[in-house]
Amino acid sequence: MLLAILPKMWFLDQPQWLLLLLALIGMAGVIKGADWLVEGAAGIASKLGMPKIVIGATIVSLGTTSPEAAVSVLAAWQGDAGLALGNGVGSIITDTGLIFGLGCLMTRLPADRFVLKRQGWVQFGSAVLLAGLCFGLYAIHGDALLADGSPAAKLGRPIGVLLITLLVAYMAMSIKWSRQHTDAVPRLHGPLHDDIGQVPVEDETHPGKPFTSLILMGLVGLAIVIVSGDMLVSSVSQVAVIWGVPKAVIAATIVAFGTSLPELVVGITAIRKGHPELLVGNVIGADILNVLFVIGAAALAKPLPITEPGTAQPLIFLWLHLPTMLIMLTLFRVYISRATRVGSFSRWMGAPLVVMYVAYTIIGYVVSI
Repeated sequence: MLLAILPKMWFLDQPQWLLLLLALIGMAGVIKGADWLVEGAAGIASKLGMPKIVIGATIVSLGTTSPEAAVSVLAAWQGDAGLALGNGVGSIITDTGLIFGLGCLMTRLPADRFVLKRQGWVQFGSAVLLAGLCFGLYAIHGDALLADGSPAAKLGRPIGVLLITLLVAYMAMSIKWSRQHTDAVPRLHGPLHDDIGQVPVEDETHPGKPFTSLILMGLVGLAIVIVSGDMLVSSVSQVAVIWGVPKAVIAATIVAFGTSLPELVVGITAIRKGHPELLVGNVIGADILNVLFVIGAAALAKPLPITEPGTAQPLIFLWLHLPTMLIMLTLFRVYISRATRVGSFSRWMGAPLVVMYVAYTIIGYVVSI
C-alpha cells in the first residue's frame, strides 16, 4: 500500500498525460521550495550566529524527515510494519549512500570537527541501538507467536517511548552544543574545489531580510518541498501501476526514494547556493531522526513486528536493510575520522557509497518481484 500526504484517490483513473504533467509540476515545486528552505535556513543561522551545519542537523532535518514520519506512522496504524520499518531504515541508507555520496562527488564537503564528533556519534549510536534492539528481539523470540497469532518479536510502545525520549534529549543537547560551537565555518585545507567538475555556487543568504521573513521563507519552502515531493511520487507511482510495475517494487524503490526526496533536493540546492555544510548537517540529522523520530513515533503509534505476520519469518529489513545501514554508517565513521583531520571529505569518498546504494536498490528490487 502506498501512503502519502495527498489523497491517493486524486491520482487514480487519471490519464497518463495529466499524471506526467503533475510529476513535472511536482518536480518544479520541489526545486523552488528547496531554494526557499535553504535560503531561509542559511539566513536564520546567520542571524542567530549558529553554524549552518547545526541548523541542518536540527531544524532542516526535522522538516525534511516529516514525510518519512507520516508514511511510517500511517503504515504502523494500518498494520504494515514492513513499510514502517523499511521506510525509516531505507531512508537512512538513501540519505547516507545516495545523498551524501552524490554530495561528495559534486564537491569537497566541509568536515566540521565539533559537530561530527558529537552529532556524528549520535547518528552512529542511534543506528547501532536500533539494530541491537531488532537483532536482540529476534534472537530472544525467534519465530515464536503470541496467543493471538501475532509475532512475539516486535518493537513495542515502551521502545517507542525510549526513542522519543532520546529524541527530546538529542534536540536539547543540540541546542547546548550550538552555543558551545566557536567556529561557524569549518576550515578547509586547500581549495574547496580541488579538481575538475567544479560546482558553481551562489551565496544568497540575504542578511538584510528580517528574521521573521527568513522563518516564513523557510517554513513555506519546507511545505512546498513536502507537498510537491508527494505529488511527484504519487503521480509517478500511478504511472508505474499503469505500466504494470508490481506494487511491491514501487514501494521498495519509488516510495523509499520519494520520502527522501526533500533531503536530496535540499542537499543539492545547498551546494549550488554555497552552503555545503547544510547538506552534511541535514544528512546526519535526518539519519538520527529516522531512528528516534520516525521509527520511534511509528512504534509509539502501534507495536512493530519484525517478523512476517502468520509466518514469523524475518522481514526483509532485518536481513537486508539493517546490515546495509550498519555497513554504510561504519564506512561513514571511517570517512569522518579522516575528514576531521584534513578539514573536508574527499570527493572519491562518494563513489563507494553510491555504488553500495545502487547495489542495495537492485537487490531490493529483485527480491521484491
